[in-house]
Amino acid sequence: MIELKNVTKVYDGNVTGVDNLNLRIEDGEFVFIVGESGSGKSTLLKLLMRELTPNEGEIIIDGKDITKLRRKKVAELRRKMGIVFQDYRLLPKRTVYDNVAFALQVIEISPRKIKKSVPAALNLVGLSHKAKSMPNEISGGEQQRTAIARAIVNNPSLVLADEPTGNLDPRNSEEVMEVLEAINMRGTTVVVATHDKDIVNEMQKRVVHLEHGVVVRDSEGDYDDYED
Repeated sequence: MIELKNVTKVYDGNVTGVDNLNLRIEDGEFVFIVGESGSGKSTLLKLLMRELTPNEGEIIIDGKDITKLRRKKVAELRRKMGIVFQDYRLLPKRTVYDNVAFALQVIEISPRKIKKSVPAALNLVGLSHKAKSMPNEISGGEQQRTAIARAIVNNPSLVLADEPTGNLDPRNSEEVMEVLEAINMRGTTVVVATHDKDIVNEMQKRVVHLEHGVVVRDSEGDYDDYED
């Protein structure tokens, strides 16, 4: 369970990221965070992954206030998360398989478990046949699915995705969202920050709409399904 209590983040220059934000996300939910540029979407995700800390408020994940975690504990927190970015962030000189395996190697998972876990993750995202390919040999959609496989290979309880379809055409966007939905159906909590109205409208999940760092709508349905 994730809970933000009266969370405010103000950047240098007195720019507000989020303002007295209160939000609760239950285990196993699929939630879209939507809003225009500057609405606070990325700030919210960065707060959840502890890349940022708030000026005020508490952020509770699995019963712990992550704003108070020491550096070592932050690393442990992130091991329980899968993080997906808009720009994929793949290692260009490693194969699809090795990019996914790298996520386990850095946390010193045994080679035996890696050989079992990586093929399972690639199968889930539909890329078993691309395991030996290099990133520059596959499409943008396949690169993003590789990034998702890397994010989920350690079976995280939470996946955070920041504009995961931002660089993709509609067909590849739909495939990526199908993968995230499949991951969610396995019990993983999925939080997606996006401005892709078509994807949000098609999937009909919970939508948290931000404006100027404030929640203006929190319900299931379409991207624009609220009154000003």
